Amino acid sequence: MVVFTELADADVDRIFRALADATRRDILQRTLTGEQTVSALAAAYDMSFAAVQKHVAVLEAAHLVVKRAEGRERLVRADPDTIARARRLLAEYERVWRSRIDRLDALLAEDDTPA
Repeated sequence: MVVFTELADADVDRIFRALADATRRDILQRTLTGEQTVSALAAAYDMSFAAVQKHVAVLEAAHLVVKRAEGRERLVRADPDTIARARRLLAEYERVWRSRIDRLDALLAEDDTPA
């Protein structure tokens, strides 16, 4: 069974690599409710500003966040479209696996039927 996706393999790799890190998942969550400055994000973590910038860059490369300039500040917000595409991909994987389980259940039920 083939899983169809609107995301290229390289995009999927970037998204899930970005989401594999707890700090990046937390940054994404913080930016879902509204824009955050990189400075405000950096203040929330026990790491350097540069380290937080790198995390934001990984999320931006995966198109999970969008960064824009406003004066001297850089504002970061989550990109719900990419998050929705990743969710649809996971839903498709779930559909495939549920279908396989249903077929296995049907085969096992056939074996239990008296001849």
